[in-house]
Order: sequence, then structure tokens, then C-alpha cells
Amino acid sequence: MKKIVSDTVKKDERQRLPSGQHWIQYPLIYDIVDRVPDWDMDKYRFKVWGEVENPVELSYEELLKLPSVSLVADFHCVTRWSVREIEWEGIPTQEIIKLVNPKEEAKFVFVYCLEGYTTNMPLEFFAKEDSLLAYKMFGETLPKEHGYPLRLVVPQLYAWKSAKYVWGIEFRKEDKPGYWEERGYHMLGDPWKEQRYWGD
Repeated sequence: MKKIVSDTVKKDERQRLPSGQHWIQYPLIYDIVDRVPDWDMDKYRFKVWGEVENPVELSYEELLKLPSVSLVADFHCVTRWSVREIEWEGIPTQEIIKLVNPKEEAKFVFVYCLEGYTTNMPLEFFAKEDSLLAYKMFGETLPKEHGYPLRLVVPQLYAWKSAKYVWGIEFRKEDKPGYWEERGYHMLGDPWKEQRYWGD
């Protein structure tokens, strides 16, 4: 299996930790609901649609058959903590892009999650080599509290963009704010520019 080391890890040590962050040992858990329900995986479907030539709908078992990679990446939360070198395994987002063949006008993606969470990002960040849809973490099936069955991991952006419990990706012509973006968080969220909130 191909192993990718994120550019976030390769940075010079003095630049590796974004301004305003501090290192902790293991990622903290945040959710927008008090209790995350158990998912019926027999009914789970991963869907991709919008400005694409080939919309897809896949079961979890079909997802696991797609080409996969391992990824080592630092993880930066907007609440000012960071974790070094989390090990993920999953499907490179570039494989999803090849599968659906986005139309020329597709410039953004909008991510849908099973518990109601959403987030947005430019297609260029979704398409980076170190972005993936993870189903394993530290060599084990992704723990429920960290996003089972599928977590989008985008190391180049703050961790609220690395959405948990993902079921859908919409390719869009125009940007649209997701759950936290509607509540004042930055539309992009670049940790090295401290893009935490609107106006940053």
C-alpha cells in the first residue's frame, strides 16, 4: 500500500505548528449532537453528485474495494490544539475525482454527514494528494467517535473541515457555507493564516 506523508509533517519544525496552536497527544472529540446514533450499515450509501459527469452511489463494502493509501498527517483544531502524525488509511480523494470526472465548472465541494453536519471547501483542497476519505485510524477500523464509517481528512485546513460520518459529496459551481461556516467560522480555514473566523 502506498504511504503518503503530508506536507504538514514535512514542514520545518519552526513552521510545522501553526501560530496560536499547542501540541497534545491525542485528538479531542467534538460533535454537534449530544449522542451519535448507531448507523445501519446495511442501508449506508456513499453518494457523489452535482457538477460531475458520473454520479456514484456505493455501499460501504464497495468503498472498501477502491484503491487505498496510508497517510501520516498532523491535525490542527481551530480550538488551538494540534496532534502530531496521526496515521490514517482510506481512499484518496483523487480516486473519487477520477471516478466521478468533475465538470469544468466544478470549483467547490460540499460535504454531508450522517448526523446532520456539513462543511465546504474549494475543490483544489479536496483534491490534494494528502486528502482522503479515511476508514482506519492508527491501523484500526475508524472509531465511531472519530468518524466511523468514513471521515474526510484534509490536513491542509483546520480540522472542522475534516468532517466525520461522511455520506455525501456534492461538487458545486459556487461556494456555500456549512454548519460552522454559517455560525461565523472562516469559509476556508487555513491554519497557517489563522483563518478561524469571518474576517480573519
